[in-house]
Amino acid sequence: MSYNTRLFLLAGFGGLLLLMAFAGIDAVRVLEAIQSRNDAIRGQFLERNRLLNQIRSDLYLSGTYVRDYLLEPDAEKAEAHRATLDKTRSDMQSALESYAHLLNTGETQPFQVLQRELDEYWRLLQPVMRWSASERRARGYVFLRDEVFPRRMAMLSIADQIASVNEQQLNAGNVQVSALFSNFRIRLSITLFITLGLGAGLAAFSMVRILRLEKESAERYRETAQARAELKALSGRLVEAQEGERRAISRELHDEVGQSLSALLLGLSNLAAAISQHGDSELSDQVRRLRKLAEASVGVVRNMALLLRPSMLDDLGLIPALQWQAREVSKRTGIIVNVASYEVDDALPDEYKTSIYRVVQEALHNCEQHAQANHARIMVRQNEDALVLSIQDDGRGFQPQIEKGMGILGMQERVTRLGGTFKVESQPGQGALIMVRLPFSREQSIHVSSSNTTDV
Repeated sequence: MSYNTRLFLLAGFGGLLLLMAFAGIDAVRVLEAIQSRNDAIRGQFLERNRLLNQIRSDLYLSGTYVRDYLLEPDAEKAEAHRATLDKTRSDMQSALESYAHLLNTGETQPFQVLQRELDEYWRLLQPVMRWSASERRARGYVFLRDEVFPRRMAMLSIADQIASVNEQQLNAGNVQVSALFSNFRIRLSITLFITLGLGAGLAAFSMVRILRLEKESAERYRETAQARAELKALSGRLVEAQEGERRAISRELHDEVGQSLSALLLGLSNLAAAISQHGDSELSDQVRRLRKLAEASVGVVRNMALLLRPSMLDDLGLIPALQWQAREVSKRTGIIVNVASYEVDDALPDEYKTSIYRVVQEALHNCEQHAQANHARIMVRQNEDALVLSIQDDGRGFQPQIEKGMGILGMQERVTRLGGTFKVESQPGQGALIMVRLPFSREQSIHVSSSNTTDV
């Protein structure tokens, strides 16, 4: 299902991007075509107007040159006017030929009429160009009035009709451009509608999937949080069960096994006294060895009971138990351990005393086994809102982020279970510092006792 969803989203968004790219490319192409068409229509219209204006100008000037020629009495000047008229005719003919190449189908009729009129006009002028000076004086004015000027006006009128045709052609081109724009708008609207529809569909599908994933994630988070809470509660119950089991075993060793061994030791003492009265030295030595063995067993049982759960932790409180632990470590390892306490009350909650005791026990074990320390200092301080513990040694140190073992994890778990903070600071060759802070709840508010300091 996840694979199908990814495939659908990939196809949908890929199609959307392709559609947008196609719409963009098509829009650019259509706009370029419209621009090209508009430029072509405008250029053709301007070129036609230019040629038509040139034809008009040459036509008007031709009449002027004919008039000057007919009314000029001087033969040389008349010849100059005639040469100018010939050049004007040549220019007009070139303009007519250029204009003919720009004509479209359906536009030739007015132009052909104009061309026929011009041919007739020049045909009428040919014999006039051979008139003598007297003929020009006698017949020139009448010819201008009856032939040249009326024909020139008629041809200018035809030229105006051609100009009107040019404007119509320009308007037709504008209509074509407008049609292109209209088609472009329709195509763009269709593409936009399809794109918006596809985008809305993809957005709706994505939102549904995201909301579903968010719901599943929230459910998984709740399950994880619940599992963590249950695991934390289970860990707490395991620690409590472990401490309870240790307490029971310790009591059993102290009360049952310890008392039995004490009774055995007492019986052996009585037996040794009775044997000594009969003077049996061999039997007396054997009883003495058994008594030493019983004394050693009593010591072992006592130490085991104290290691499992020192009775003084329950009977005398936290600080005496820490002091005893410090003395035992000093006797066994030679490490000088100092215990300092400040305003620590004897009525601490049992889980707090147990947690602090076990953290100190594990820390001193690490000092003995790994740190190779010579000195260790334990400080316990009670504030109004928390119980603070610090353990510092002068051992070889380590890297807490890399070399975190099970002992440190166990200490951290005990502290975290009570809502406290656990921090280790150490560097190779600079010893280690363990800091623990266990906050008090309102129900655990206790009175602060006077400070005391004990060194071992």
